[in-house]
Amino acid sequence: MAAGAPGPVDSGDRKGGPRTALGGLTTRGRSFLAAGVAAALCAYVLGQSDLLRVGLLLAVLPLVCVTVLYRTRYRVAGSRRLSPSRVPAGSEARVHLRTDNVSRLPTGLLMLQDRVPYVLGPRPRFVLNRVEAGGSREVSYRVRSDLRGRYPLGPLQLRLSDPFGMCELSRSFSAYDTLVVVPRTEPLPPLRLAGAASGYGDGRLRSLALAGEDDIIPRGYRHGDDLRRVHWRSTARYGELMVRREEQPQRARCTVLLDSRRVAYQGAGPDSAFEWAVSGAASALTHMLERGFAVRLLTDDGGVVPGGSADGFATPTQDSADSAGLMMDALAVVGHSTGGGLSRAYDVLRQGTEGLLVAFFGDLDEEQAEVAARMRQRSGAAVAFVLDSADWARGDAAKTPAPAAGRLRTLREAGWTAVAVEPGTSLADVWRQAGEAHSGALPGATTGFSGGWS
Repeated sequence: MAAGAPGPVDSGDRKGGPRTALGGLTTRGRSFLAAGVAAALCAYVLGQSDLLRVGLLLAVLPLVCVTVLYRTRYRVAGSRRLSPSRVPAGSEARVHLRTDNVSRLPTGLLMLQDRVPYVLGPRPRFVLNRVEAGGSREVSYRVRSDLRGRYPLGPLQLRLSDPFGMCELSRSFSAYDTLVVVPRTEPLPPLRLAGAASGYGDGRLRSLALAGEDDIIPRGYRHGDDLRRVHWRSTARYGELMVRREEQPQRARCTVLLDSRRVAYQGAGPDSAFEWAVSGAASALTHMLERGFAVRLLTDDGGVVPGGSADGFATPTQDSADSAGLMMDALAVVGHSTGGGLSRAYDVLRQGTEGLLVAFFGDLDEEQAEVAARMRQRSGAAVAFVLDSADWARGDAAKTPAPAAGRLRTLREAGWTAVAVEPGTSLADVWRQAGEAHSGALPGATTGFSGGWS
């Protein structure tokens, strides 16, 4: 949930003076004023006193409405709440607006209008007949976007009108909120590949601490630790409760690499190859976090989305929703990079420890295919989903051309499990296909799945 609570708006604000108030005359008010002036002129020319009275009445009525509305001090507070504040592309979010009359006078006719980007739908407008002193009103509307991104909502505009509809005064609240539209994600099937270590399904490997009483590595006492694990010798040495660290959890790691190079993709829009790659990266991140992996997001320019550790990995031991949300927010606004190569991503990978590497590549030339192949040397396992953006731009799957087939062969010879992604293919299908490709590998082939993935 996200909320915006701007301060009260005063209808009696003198900013702009009477000229601003006269500028708030509606078409009806201007018509009455013009008719009154015309009737008064005709009465003067014709010498008709009765017509003069009618003209004065028509001209004075809108002016009285302007004066009353301008001098009446309504104090109205408004707030906005998003439910939810982060939605997948193509899903709806509901925006709740609340108006509170914090003055001692009941309001007249109120019109609410919220500013929203055109991609979220039409601009919502609401009419509130009357809000009693100390009362409140709530309205809501829905927004939806097929395009990921961050979209500002607001500021909320309030229009006050007199009972006769002669004058309207507009006021704006200062606060606004942001709706984050993240990429679509697909549920992925759990796969247990040949050679997977036992217990790898939860993404954890355990290693015993140093054997022997003298070799035990103690740590500080935490609330909930078993008192039977208190290490009294270390407690006396450090002056605080210390417990035995009998085993150290060592969580399996996964790096999701997104190739965002502009030269690697053709076309644009929700059904383009690049959007599929972004959605695939989001699905893989979510799936691996749910399976218990420590996950990080890496782009071709070497950028790592900050996680919960110094090297950018987010672990489910933290709040997994926050960890996933941070990376989803980054994917919501990721665009094409201007770089032409994958060397920066390779530099980041070669400095890290081994782990599962899941990559989403666009078009690869011979040079970049060689760089991608070298990434496998630092990874315990490597899976590549390769998109031919020309096929995606045409919208049909053609026979894989010889250059593209050569790039796939280069990756596979380096130990990658490389899968070509045809236009319109779901990630769940190619995810399963990658598992089958690894299971069908020849005995003794270097596939790199020493730890497996799921």
